[in-house]
Amino acid sequence: MNDVILVTGGARSGKSRHALALAETATHRAFVATAQPVDDEMRQRIEKHRAERPKSFVTVEEPLDLAGALRRFKAGTEIAIVDCLTVWLGNLMHVHGPAVDSFQEVSAFLDVIEAPPCRLIVVTNEVGMGLVPENGMARRFRDLAGQLNQEVARRADSVLFMVCGIPLQIKPERGQSWSS
Repeated sequence: MNDVILVTGGARSGKSRHALALAETATHRAFVATAQPVDDEMRQRIEKHRAERPKSFVTVEEPLDLAGALRRFKAGTEIAIVDCLTVWLGNLMHVHGPAVDSFQEVSAFLDVIEAPPCRLIVVTNEVGMGLVPENGMARRFRDLAGQLNQEVARRADSVLFMVCGIPLQIKPERGQSWSS
């Protein structure tokens, strides 16, 4: 059975770098990028991430249909990184609108990670530890991101919280207990 690892933390906490390190030993690796180059700043961020990623990753750029992207992996894919859920959620809100209570793409993704096609590392931002956003749409995003992160964490075998580039395990891996 393939496991799911959720890597969360604040912006620039080392989440993506740690996810790449976790996938280092696999030979057949995939990377699902959710960002879209909507402006010059985002294009630069995407280029920086591409440059940091080893060329041995098969990269799939998928801003909306994560479940479909995961289902289309070639047989033999050992591990895949999804980076990142909060960018993906923003994409969904942009397409469907912020007032939607649930997105079918989220339900489909949660279904896929119940039995992932390979070992899966999912990167997401923890957005609930800062100030309460001043506008309704930003608060809605924070609330939906919190719900999504909780659902993924519940299904994940392991959850890591990144602080200053250091991973803190907050949910033990399968077979471990809190006391061991």
